[in-house]
Amino acid sequence: MVLEHIFPEDWLEHKARYAFVLGAVYSIIALLIASVLFPGDPALVAVAITSMLLLPELYNIFSIEERQESVEQGITMGELWKDDIEIVRIYIFLFLGILLVYSIGSMILPSIQTNSLFREQLEIRFGQGYAGSATGGIFTSPIFYEILSNNFLVLIACFILALLTGDGAIFLITWNASVWGAIFGITAKNAALFSGQHPFLLFGVIMLVVFPHMILEALSYFLAAISGSIISKDVLLEEFASSRFMEVFGFNLYLLLFGLVFLVLGAIVETFVLNNVNIYQDIIRMSMQAVTG
Repeated sequence: MVLEHIFPEDWLEHKARYAFVLGAVYSIIALLIASVLFPGDPALVAVAITSMLLLPELYNIFSIEERQESVEQGITMGELWKDDIEIVRIYIFLFLGILLVYSIGSMILPSIQTNSLFREQLEIRFGQGYAGSATGGIFTSPIFYEILSNNFLVLIACFILALLTGDGAIFLITWNASVWGAIFGITAKNAALFSGQHPFLLFGVIMLVVFPHMILEALSYFLAAISGSIISKDVLLEEFASSRFMEVFGFNLYLLLFGLVFLVLGAIVETFVLNNVNIYQDIIRMSMQAVTG
């Protein structure tokens, strides 16, 4: 990619907030390309293109991470976590940039374009396909265990994809950001049509309510992706079963366990929100009533 050669190799790692701009810009580019080249079904193509555009940057970041670990004489949990914290921040800002593009797009585009451009994402509302469940959904399901089991599958998929491909989990992370963004945006838009309020105001309320459990779930996926990616590269760079290999391998398994902890915490918080935050339930009901009639 051209952009990865414009900036220094480690620019994202030292200025993670720029990842927000990168996620947003690449999402817009991907949506434009997908809508022109694949007008019949651009939704998944746009996610794939966004992931492809992000892969070179992520590859550079993980390469820097591996070089830092390779020159460290004594590996401690604190040093390894310090090395990884910037990657976590990069994932967070990339995720939020992608989510915001899909949210704004679903709110401001005409309904015909929205239903076409975000069709696959919006079908998640009705239980088709897999994504993290920060979107809430219908309240009649067995909430906690359904949330936990669905999100656990996404976490394991992130880990396995990253383990097998190095950086492949970015597709699932991009997919979840696009799903959550499109559904939050369309929920606010439909609720605004029903109630006469401004969609951006309702979107702000939705984000205030869902942000705590959304970011907990997202963090669990990021940690799984980082764990799988670094283990994958560790196999290539370190002598198998050496002391350094086992130290790095063990630490990244701890990262995966931390991801599981965040996953459970996110499910607990989301269950509480769905059962107790009436304003969120009211917004979703208004959105559904606007659709059904």
